[in-house]
Amino acid sequence: MTALRLSKSRRYNAAPMPLIKPNFKTMLDRPARLRGLALLALLLLVLTILGGMIWRNLQRLDTIQAYVGYSHRIQDAGLNLQQGLLDVWSGNGVPSAGRIEQISGQIRALTTADAHLSRETPARLNEVNASLARVDRESPDQGKTDMLNALRVMRQILDTETDHREKVLEEISRNTLAELELATGTLTGLLILGWVFLRRRILAPLNDLKQLLLNLAKEDFTPIDIWHLDPLLLPVFNSYNVMVTHLSELELAKREHAESLEAEVRSATRALLEQQRSLADAERLAAVGELAASLAHELRNPLAGIQMSCANLRNVVDDPDQAERLDLISAELKRMTRLLNDLLDQGRHTPTPARDFNLAALVRELVALTRYQIPRHITLTFDVPDDLKCHLPECDLRQALLNLILNAAHALDGTAGTIHLRAQLDGDSIVIEVTDDGPGFSEDMLASGIRPFRTGRPRGTGLGLAIVQRFARDAGGQIKLCNRLPHGACVSLILPYRDS
Repeated sequence: MTALRLSKSRRYNAAPMPLIKPNFKTMLDRPARLRGLALLALLLLVLTILGGMIWRNLQRLDTIQAYVGYSHRIQDAGLNLQQGLLDVWSGNGVPSAGRIEQISGQIRALTTADAHLSRETPARLNEVNASLARVDRESPDQGKTDMLNALRVMRQILDTETDHREKVLEEISRNTLAELELATGTLTGLLILGWVFLRRRILAPLNDLKQLLLNLAKEDFTPIDIWHLDPLLLPVFNSYNVMVTHLSELELAKREHAESLEAEVRSATRALLEQQRSLADAERLAAVGELAASLAHELRNPLAGIQMSCANLRNVVDDPDQAERLDLISAELKRMTRLLNDLLDQGRHTPTPARDFNLAALVRELVALTRYQIPRHITLTFDVPDDLKCHLPECDLRQALLNLILNAAHALDGTAGTIHLRAQLDGDSIVIEVTDDGPGFSEDMLASGIRPFRTGRPRGTGLGLAIVQRFARDAGGQIKLCNRLPHGACVSLILPYRDS
């Protein structure tokens, strides 16, 4: 990150960055030394510029002072010439030789002095000396002319030096002003650079840190890229990254803890609801059991009368087909009597005893009886080995298989189809499968399993599969539900096998 601005005008990268744990003393020593050297170099540069300006100005002052002194000496020599000329004009005669020699000495000193500005000045001074040397005291008119010529040349020298001095002063003024502007511009540029550096590298990141701290209230715990920050700010922003990382971990732990608590609450609530439903089902089953026991007790006497009447009718019927049907009715009446007795025994908590029987014979009789209870357009088939024997409660198994066949017939719902019953040995278990090509079980039934009083048929009681499940559990087995492809259902009874 070049700068830590949060606005679009700055390049701000809030991508997660790995925390660095550097030795800040080592990291800060070199940048601090470099910046100290840079600051010292800037100070030396400023001092050099100021010292150079002062030295140059002192040199210029000395030069100007020398030029001004030289001009004053020329002016003094010119005044002496004017005084001598005034003496001539006032009638005092030509100045004495000593006076002229004094003026010539001044002019020779000016000629030898290297303070003139015009290259013509020494030649003109020599010309003035030559004019003074021609002054003749015996000829006042000629002396007056020579002195006027010398004075004229001195004025020209003075004017020329003055003009040159003015030009030099203007040049010095321009140079001084340019140097002053350069120094002022340099200092201003250094101050601007220092302000920009301070603002972009120090103040702006600190302002961004303020905004980042405010963002913590919004649960924004994203670390920032600190590789391109100013080294002086690295400890501050690295501490910020460490802080937001710890806060992020704490927030994650808090959320996970909250989610685990919610999951536990949901699980406990689900368990309570399941227990409540189980208690409600148990209460309804208890009520149904009490009702069944009452009905069993009341139905035994009428069934005994019907069974006696069927026995008397069997004795007087000569048609073999009718006799077979009466035998089936009598056998079913006996089974119903045993079931009623079993209901009463269950009410007294006496389990149904198991016995050895041939499973193929039981299935064959059950299919023969069930053919008269299901529609003709439903085909009922079975596949059971003839020598398959088992040791189970026979009446309970017969009732369970009957419930499964009738459920399959109801699932076909008046449409043509096939119900197939198959039994086989699988290791230490007997697997009895009842399949149909109907619509199959619902997803809810397959997901939640068998529950009493829950049915998919409008007039169903929801007890058929529940009774079969209870029988399988009492016998030490289990029941499994699944759907067939492309359609159909399959109920598998897995019961323990005991070789007689």
